[in-house]
Amino acid sequence: MGMAEQRSNKQRPAARPKGNTQPLSMPARPVEITGVTEWQDGTVSRFEDYLVGEEPLEIRIGTRPISVTMRTPGHDLELASGFLLTEGVIKEVEQITGLRQVVTRGRKRNVVRVDLVPGVAIKPALLRRNFMASSSCGLCGKASIDTVRVRGITRPNPDLRVSPEVLCLLPDALRSAQPLFSRTGGLHAAGLFDTTGKLIVLREDVGRHNAVDKLIGWALLEKRLPLKESILLVSGRGSFEIIQKALVAGVPIVACVSAPSSLAAQLAWEFNLTLVGFLRGKRFVIYTGDDRVRLGSTSGR
Repeated sequence: MGMAEQRSNKQRPAARPKGNTQPLSMPARPVEITGVTEWQDGTVSRFEDYLVGEEPLEIRIGTRPISVTMRTPGHDLELASGFLLTEGVIKEVEQITGLRQVVTRGRKRNVVRVDLVPGVAIKPALLRRNFMASSSCGLCGKASIDTVRVRGITRPNPDLRVSPEVLCLLPDALRSAQPLFSRTGGLHAAGLFDTTGKLIVLREDVGRHNAVDKLIGWALLEKRLPLKESILLVSGRGSFEIIQKALVAGVPIVACVSAPSSLAAQLAWEFNLTLVGFLRGKRFVIYTGDDRVRLGSTSGR
């Protein structure tokens, strides 16, 4: 599941198409191909293998650059929109008047320009970075600890309920719907489910926080916020920023296949968000908000 899956399960690339046709603009690609040498139990083989794409994306408000993040190309408009929402820059999609990719030098599309309605206040300290955010940490480079928290977060829907059996179905459903992971073995995923276990939307990225921003950006642009009837599943650990992004989007239940951090659990407890970790097979651990899970009898250890 997610980044922990064995690379031996990857699909090998098909032969490259012949020809020398080049598009007018060079789109950033989510997957690259490279030649590799494999050693397995004394046998050496050489073949072409898939690598997950990782390129910088610059997000601009008008002509002003406000962030650069390393991401897997794809769904970049959703990523930019979700980032602005979960960072507290915008509150609703109606505040966006323009959203487009910009072709830069090298004819790549690694810039997204967002135009906002007049009067949207952008606090410089909120988005000031000391250095470029990596694909593994969306909080890296925040100018001060005071800018980590997004203001105005409200408690999510207290009435949502889900059965343990449905929760246990989600990891397999997420894994089977990851097209890029099956080729590269190197991507995180974020999936949005309803309480019957139906997958609503899935996004993949080399950065777990980017995958969540893409998913929330999709919901923003589709005018589906708040996500008060939804469950968010992430393929890695549950970090503080993922919990915060879920709260901004109104998600009541967040599940992850690995452990959450202490700060993530503290934030989830503070806002009564249901946080589930180690969701694997027929086992999971509820850290906060167990009232949203229809549990049977409990026993101490």
